[in-house]
Amino acid sequence: MKSRALVACAAAVVLSWVAMGAQNSQDSQARPADPPPPAQEQPTFRVAVDLVTTDVIPRDGRGQFIADLTKDDFEIYEDGVLQELSSMVLIHGGRVYNTLAPPPAAPQEGIILPQSRPTSDAAGRVFILFVDDLHMQFGDTGRIRQLFKRISNTLIHEGDLYGIVSTGPSSLSIDLTYDRSRLEQAIEKISGSGLRPSEIINGVESSRGPTELRYRAHVAFKTAYELLTNLQQLNNRRKAIIWVSSGYDFDPFADARRGLAPGSPFLSRFGTQRPGAGGCEDERDCPGARNPFSNDPNDMAQGFADADLAFELTEVTRAAARANATFYTIDPRGLVAGQDMSEEVSPFEWNRYLMKTQDSLRLMAEQTGGIAVVNTNQFDNALKRIDNETSDYYVLGFYSKNPDPTIRTREIEVRVKREDADVYHRTSYSLPIF
Repeated sequence: MKSRALVACAAAVVLSWVAMGAQNSQDSQARPADPPPPAQEQPTFRVAVDLVTTDVIPRDGRGQFIADLTKDDFEIYEDGVLQELSSMVLIHGGRVYNTLAPPPAAPQEGIILPQSRPTSDAAGRVFILFVDDLHMQFGDTGRIRQLFKRISNTLIHEGDLYGIVSTGPSSLSIDLTYDRSRLEQAIEKISGSGLRPSEIINGVESSRGPTELRYRAHVAFKTAYELLTNLQQLNNRRKAIIWVSSGYDFDPFADARRGLAPGSPFLSRFGTQRPGAGGCEDERDCPGARNPFSNDPNDMAQGFADADLAFELTEVTRAAARANATFYTIDPRGLVAGQDMSEEVSPFEWNRYLMKTQDSLRLMAEQTGGIAVVNTNQFDNALKRIDNETSDYYVLGFYSKNPDPTIRTREIEVRVKREDADVYHRTSYSLPIF
């Protein structure tokens, strides 16, 4: 009896094991398999490639604009390497023709455009009137307003987009608009507020020169830099900056600021008479006057001032190149015969100041493909030339074949396959700083 009970018990245990195995098998079949472990994500590197655009003005032997060029007529080189033309826009007589449409660009923020365009709009031109009233004399206010009235009548046509901004107390800030009546109202607010020579001579100084003068120049260049940064978002238009200013010099009237009266008989450290002293009015007459290796702190300060000014001019022209904008600089002083008789400044120092301020305006224009209207009263002729240059041109675009981001500044050369063609364009551009 005991053996039968043991056998029955063992059989029951075996049957329970079989039942449990069958149940586990059914559960394993019903339950889905665990998903495989996720693969490790690979990092994705994105490279931003920007369309480089430049304005090109081809003219024939008679100086007439050539309006029948095609894509195959142009060759564009970057640092001597031939590039493939990706976009081409012709603006002729102010009208826009997309000969080779560029790739669509993503919408960006920063610059305010008008919501609608007039039905008779035949332009495609963009003008920014840059009023640097911090560097124009109050006594020239009437002359400056007359200049802007000429700009309004000669340069800004119906259908043109324009904006206006000032650097100082004129407090002008008009976003791009077609409404020409706003320009007339803005002109009446323009007033020069530049420093007079006596104010510069008697003002506060630091080791780097007149502090107020430096501050005003910094404000002007910063305003222009921010403006150009916003203009980068407006593509396939020729953006002309009409920069009205009397120019820049970071260390003017140095001798007068150091208490040296005009004509005082003093000698340089090499025993030769310095300019402006004792009838020596020109550096050519004083061969030892300006020694670049001098240890004189005054001479060193002059060198630092010139270097700082060169840096500011370089940065603002690079920003203009990135925005495909052209500077047309205008000195409202016109043809200057001499200094104000009420200002006790030596003729040499005045002429040196005048030359440096005019050269700063020339440099800005030349580096961006524009023209400088300085030392002349023929404003109407200059404005007509600017009008022609902004009405007839091509906008060429390409994607650079050079992937090296460390080469920021790059040379550009545009050639036209016609024997009698003269080509005008900017000669370089700079990569943006991220």
